[in-house]
Amino acid sequence: MKNSIIPNKKEVILWSALDLMTKNGFEKTSVSQIVKHAGVAQGTFYLYFKSKSELVLGIAKIIVEDILNKANSIICDSKTSLKSFIEQITDLVYEMTLKHKSLIVFCYSGTAYYSALNEWDELYIPYYKWLYDKLIYFKEKGDVSADYDLNYLSKYIIGLLEHGAEQYYLYESIDSNLETSKKTMVSFINNALKIT
Repeated sequence: MKNSIIPNKKEVILWSALDLMTKNGFEKTSVSQIVKHAGVAQGTFYLYFKSKSELVLGIAKIIVEDILNKANSIICDSKTSLKSFIEQITDLVYEMTLKHKSLIVFCYSGTAYYSALNEWDELYIPYYKWLYDKLIYFKEKGDVSADYDLNYLSKYIIGLLEHGAEQYYLYESIDSNLETSKKTMVSFINNALKIT
């Protein structure tokens, strides 16, 4: 078996915890059950996590890292318009929200048990930086107003896109229209940024 196929122990613990907590709930799942399900010693759990509630942050980190890996594949060069870029990141956020729907639901249900907001924000720093760097590029091209603080703008855009995608995939009725949701989101951001 190749090394790249074998998940590391931390991932095994995370996925085992997710499996058990999805079935039994957060409170009814013990660390003992998690390590037994993962096939690791109890001490191994505490090498990676201080407590059961810290698992929520670990799962959130998996989601953010996956999104950022995918985001890095978005082409942003001299031929890319800001309007096209906004469409691409909207597609990305919706796609990744669908992919990680069950994990996102788990994280939201687990935030009541893990509320260290500064650590949640730290997870997003590379993601915000990625978008900030792209916005700098478009600002230098004259596509983004010099009046905008790009630190805030990158956070606002990511937050808005995530909210829109989660609203669609987690709360909307079955007869909702995905393309209408995405088109409305892109139109809103384009209008806010005065993109024609």
